Amino acid sequence: MAAGFTPVQAIRIATLNGAIYLGRETQIGSIAAGKNADLLVVKGDPATRIADIENVELVFKDGPGYSPKLLLESVRGRYGEYCKPSPQRCRMPQRTSSPI
Repeated sequence: MAAGFTPVQAIRIATLNGAIYLGRETQIGSIAAGKNADLLVVKGDPATRIADIENVELVFKDGPGYSPKLLLESVRGRYGEYCKPSPQRCRMPQRTSSPI
């Protein structure tokens, strides 16, 4: 990988580390009993071949499963519209606590 991370490290950075940054690691960021979980089912093994993360077969959001193709079609032409016209609205929230 370009930044020198292993596939597993990259997945952790995108999931658990993001939750830690937001101070929400007890609610999101990993799969565990009692946590909220939105999941992607992928074809392949992104832990060994990170490009497989793009082979999304199914998306679970707030419980039900969705077709990734239908989700993308539903927002076609609207990517990023929620950040316009003011880029300031898209900034990350300020941290309220520091990670361990």
